Amino acid sequence: MRILAVTSQKGGSGKTTLSGHLAVQAELAGDGPVVLVDTDPQGSLSDWWNERESDLPAFAHTSVGRLSQDLEVLRSQGFKTAIIDTPPAITAAIQSVITLSDLVLIPTRPSPHDLRAAAATVDLAERSNKPLMFVINGATPRARLTAEAAIALSQHGTVAPVNIHHRTDFAASMIDGRTVMELNEKSKSAQEIQNLWTYARERLEKSATKTVLANPFARVQGGMQRGSFGRRADPSAARH
Repeated sequence: MRILAVTSQKGGSGKTTLSGHLAVQAELAGDGPVVLVDTDPQGSLSDWWNERESDLPAFAHTSVGRLSQDLEVLRSQGFKTAIIDTPPAITAAIQSVITLSDLVLIPTRPSPHDLRAAAATVDLAERSNKPLMFVINGATPRARLTAEAAIALSQHGTVAPVNIHHRTDFAASMIDGRTVMELNEKSKSAQEIQNLWTYARERLEKSATKTVLANPFARVQGGMQRGSFGRRADPSAARH
């Protein structure tokens, strides 16, 4: 199972929207079965997933403390790709997720404040010796600041060659549990997500093949039962 952590200590970077879109695109691209893992206590991703008509991708709401065990269960259930959405600002929680991931994706909006905040997340990835990649999110087409942001981020790690631009269809799709690909698969927004996943998948495969083949997770001791995933999630009943 390949594990992609979508993380940033900066709130408002678009982690939840990007996590949901990448998970759906991974499923559409044949990289499933895919499970979308929500570790944010706010449960925004749970709310979005509960609005979906489709049960794909599968969904799991867990806590950071149980993440290692729950990922092991997901692995045993045959999931091929796991995409983890993380809470903002909680350093210890983000560090735990990064440690268990194969690749860290850091969405960053092209603003000076966001660029400065990205450094903290880079430090966490480096502590765990995990590969990372930035994606410029919420970009304005042809804006000078977008190009300047890419140059600044490239000094600290790989920058995805695909920018995700600010468009209303992203917000509209999240209202009723869909994605821009499901609204209009030929739209510019959909093409950006498709291209971003293609690039992220390549990086994820390269990163995963470099890891030790031995299972890095602890054995599950009385953990979640088989069949716990892929059902409609109830945010109010999320495990604590």
